[in-house]
Amino acid sequence: MHKLKSYFSKTDIAVWFSSVLLIMIAFCIFDRESYLTLWASLIGVTSLIFNAKGNPFGQFLMIIFSLLYGIISYTFAYYGEMITYLGMTLPMAIFALISWIRNPFNGNHVEVKVNSITAKETIFMCLITVLITAIFYFILKYFNTANIVPSTLSVTTSFLAVYLTFRRSPYFAVAYATNDIILIILWGLASFSEIRYISVVVCFVAFLFNDIYGFISWQKMKTKQSRSTL
Repeated sequence: MHKLKSYFSKTDIAVWFSSVLLIMIAFCIFDRESYLTLWASLIGVTSLIFNAKGNPFGQFLMIIFSLLYGIISYTFAYYGEMITYLGMTLPMAIFALISWIRNPFNGNHVEVKVNSITAKETIFMCLITVLITAIFYFILKYFNTANIVPSTLSVTTSFLAVYLTFRRSPYFAVAYATNDIILIILWGLASFSEIRYISVVVCFVAFLFNDIYGFISWQKMKTKQSRSTL
């Protein structure tokens, strides 16, 4: 416990605790039944605080979250979310976990080495994102996915996020934050049918703040690593 307290800053703890509290309150008010949603949300925000530190354990937790979130998405016929997280985010989180473990900063296995992608790779990433989006659009249409436009946009931002995570770029957090906004809209629409899905909306609101915090943390980490290698 002492090691955890010394590892996480007061800001880290405050961000994590406020996120957990928000999720618990939303669950008690709007749901009180879907414990799978609750556990997925708690695992998700915990993974994000580890990700903000560049700790590979965050990617391990993301694998578990992806599995649980895929199941939750299936319950509301959000097949796009289910396919995206089980077929793309989960396997990419596995690759990201391997990448983060293999690229520690100065031998520190709880801090990944921050990477920058070139302009050429950025173009490649954008082209493959367009291709993935087009393929998934027709898959989602075939399965009569609810709210297909935001569902398709979620695929786009999710792929960008997992690709940048795998490549250890600080901008993975920006892509995830964009994805959070889309998912807030997506589950907000679902909550009109079932009020319990408001707890999922609150989950992604918490994720949004955590991803913004994660981007700021990675920028600081990048600066610190650059100075130490001079």
